[in-house]
Amino acid sequence: MTALPPASRTRRAALVSAMCAGLVVGVTSLTGCSSEDPDAGTNGVGKLPASKIQSKSSKAAQDASAVRLSGTVVSKDHTYTLDMRVKDEGGTGSVTSKGQTFQLLRVGEQLYLKADSEFWTHKKGQGGDGKGAQGDEAAAAKLDGKYVKVPKGDPAYQQLSGFTDKSVLLDGMLTLHGELAKGDRGKTGSTRTIKITGDEGAGGTLDVSLDGKPYPLRLERGGHAGTLKLTDWGKDFRAEEPDKTELVDYGAQLPTS
Repeated sequence: MTALPPASRTRRAALVSAMCAGLVVGVTSLTGCSSEDPDAGTNGVGKLPASKIQSKSSKAAQDASAVRLSGTVVSKDHTYTLDMRVKDEGGTGSVTSKGQTFQLLRVGEQLYLKADSEFWTHKKGQGGDGKGAQGDEAAAAKLDGKYVKVPKGDPAYQQLSGFTDKSVLLDGMLTLHGELAKGDRGKTGSTRTIKITGDEGAGGTLDVSLDGKPYPLRLERGGHAGTLKLTDWGKDFRAEEPDKTELVDYGAQLPTS
């Protein structure tokens, strides 16, 4: 066997050394990911204790000019399905309860409700000779698809206006109960999030954005009281008085339904 000249042996050793160095660098880059800072490029709230995350998230929500809330809310054994857009000056969207869907619109302090004729039908008028039911159906037909002004003195105003009030909705929805703790990191859509829980989840779970402002993005209410998504933070929308051709005003009290 012919021995390699000294120069060839030197070049071969250098090539082997370079290959080994490249392999080490490759392995190091694979294992090095675990040591990267998970908060790099985020808004930094993931480093904070759960109470501070909740505080910053609540402030970001209250400071936002508008938000959309969609999902379910369970209150007093009733389940409501919401799709509402709200801001300080008003709100608009839909609410479904007991199989009935109605639209709500608030402009300033004026609240309007729009529903189909079935929503307005007076069930208690049915029976007997049927004249009561027929009268109710005729009256309800006139309200089908119309905005009905809800007077401030009517009990329905207090019950329904809260669905259109940004501060009321956020104050009531975003509270976690029990001892707060940080949970896992994850994503809501394409947005990185950090989870905070109340009473290990029994008091609610909130996903807070790690990208941009620390907005709350998803809420699981404690006690199986519903799940809500919070989107379109800061995106304005139109909330204008309905046209007179679309409006019915009963004065001081709504018709009974």
